[in-house]
Amino acid sequence: MAEAIRVFLLVAVVAAAGTTIVLGFAWWMEPERRMRRAMLKSLGAPAETEAYSAAEGRAAGLDFEGGQIAVLWDRGGSGLVYAFEEIEGGEVIVDGHVLARVRRGEARKSLDVLAPDAEQVVLRLMFADARHPEFELDLWNVTSPTQTGSPAEALRLGRRWLSHLEALLRG
Repeated sequence: MAEAIRVFLLVAVVAAAGTTIVLGFAWWMEPERRMRRAMLKSLGAPAETEAYSAAEGRAAGLDFEGGQIAVLWDRGGSGLVYAFEEIEGGEVIVDGHVLARVRRGEARKSLDVLAPDAEQVVLRLMFADARHPEFELDLWNVTSPTQTGSPAEALRLGRRWLSHLEALLRG
């Protein structure tokens, strides 16, 4: 009888350890967590401003100290790092309409519209790169199964990105 209890306890301990390992691996491989690690690796430092779309597997981050911006796709498996001088501008697009724009050499088009029931809010970054001139990132998409937050939060993030881009383009 004592031997059966020992075997049962050993099986229970092995099962608990296996479950812990599997849960730890799943936590480590969460899409946003993977993209955060890839962003850190790409920039070489934590991003001061970042935006993630785990559903799309895309991310963007600004490193002011290093003077660079990184854009990632394929869940952080691919990406590009640009110097600030290569940034041409950015736009916030709500339901297919450009509501705010910052471009090198142009006055800023302000975001003065609130869209509490927007279905999609997109941040478009533009670069002086013939092969990859634009990068789009969904800040809010009502059809995304993993969507959290709200359109208002997405618009605030878009405004923050445009403010940073405007400061970089002026400086």
